[in-house]
Amino acid sequence: MKPFLCACLGSAVGGGVRYLVGIWAVRRFPATFPYGTLIVNLAGCFLMGLLMHVALNVSSFPVNLRAALTTGFLGGLTTYSAFNYETYRLLDQGAGRTAIVYLGATLVGCFVLGLLGLLLARRLVG
Repeated sequence: MKPFLCACLGSAVGGGVRYLVGIWAVRRFPATFPYGTLIVNLAGCFLMGLLMHVALNVSSFPVNLRAALTTGFLGGLTTYSAFNYETYRLLDQGAGRTAIVYLGATLVGCFVLGLLGLLLARRLVG
């Protein structure tokens, strides 16, 4: 139960940081490009790679800290970091075809389903 609570706490902090980065980016950069989202996705992917390598290779790395930082904080900051890490792990394990299918299914599937959700919402509420 403790890793779950650590992930919940980390998620709250990650979501808050994402919100603050979004506000900062809108004030700092032109609003013609989603800089805030790009920043958190890039930072999240970098941090996920760094943290997971350390967590899986340092035997004394606490499970609760890993849950708080990866699933929690980075999950609240961006789920793209988990997607990126999982795709890299598939490639690293020699499952290139599976990685490509996962990559394509995620990118195309998320885009199509997001569009379908938008179209449904427009149909339901105008």
